[in-house]
Amino acid sequence: MRGADGTALRAWCNDGAGPPVLLCNGLGAPKAAWPGLVARSSGYRVLSWSYRGLAGSARPADRARVRVEDHADDARAVLDAFDVPAATVIGWSLGVNVAFELALEDPRRVLGVLAVAGVPGGSFSSLFAPYGVPRRLRAPVGRWSSALLLVVGPMLPPIAASLPPWPELLSPGALRGPAHEVAHPGALRAVVQEFSRHDWRWFRHSALAIAEHAPLDITPVRCPVTFVAGRYDSLVDVADVRRAAGNLPGARLRELPGTHFLPLQYPGVLLEELRRLVPAS
Repeated sequence: MRGADGTALRAWCNDGAGPPVLLCNGLGAPKAAWPGLVARSSGYRVLSWSYRGLAGSARPADRARVRVEDHADDARAVLDAFDVPAATVIGWSLGVNVAFELALEDPRRVLGVLAVAGVPGGSFSSLFAPYGVPRRLRAPVGRWSSALLLVVGPMLPPIAASLPPWPELLSPGALRGPAHEVAHPGALRAVVQEFSRHDWRWFRHSALAIAEHAPLDITPVRCPVTFVAGRYDSLVDVADVRRAAGNLPGARLRELPGTHFLPLQYPGVLLEELRRLVPAS
């Protein structure tokens, strides 16, 4: 399919029967990160795409067109390509930014938002909170650490995202949370393999564009919204997720003893939360 600016994008549908769901995935994450949801038998018609320059999608002619706003335009184009007037939107990590951009720009097309391990804008200011990094330093540290992607890119994102901060690594809750990944070793292996194929210079370029996405005022959002946060998430400060949920009247918040990889750790719980927003067929 084509994005709004003509960029060729790789999109897919699970060919399921049921209410339409638009998945705004994590940056560079494959559909295998969502066991159960993407199955044809999930009870939902799931649509998604690969972000610009990653996993089969072309790079835009203008390298600067990798902003969250550009991804939101692509999300709308995916709905158009599959002739879906409106859908419930799931966002994970970067996808939370994309989901709320779409909900604010085109509210008639968003029936509900399930925001998983992410905040509506200002993502780099939410990094590394469990490690005690002061908020004023989080964005600079995030930009600096992104340089490591060029050296250890194939393994760093899934490893960093799936481990609790070291002071809590051996706590009972932390052990229970990441242990859920072991129940889906095939999915975890597929995620790691997908990450290993990325061009890490382009991945870093795309990741740095997220740093420019300012915090969003989501109070105009009127559709049902559920936030799901991991207490041991080193990439998204759970306090920021609580604040976002508290600022939106009627929003639901669920905290889990997991990390940034909640789709792998708690696939059943996320399906349960999706069904609270829109029942499956």
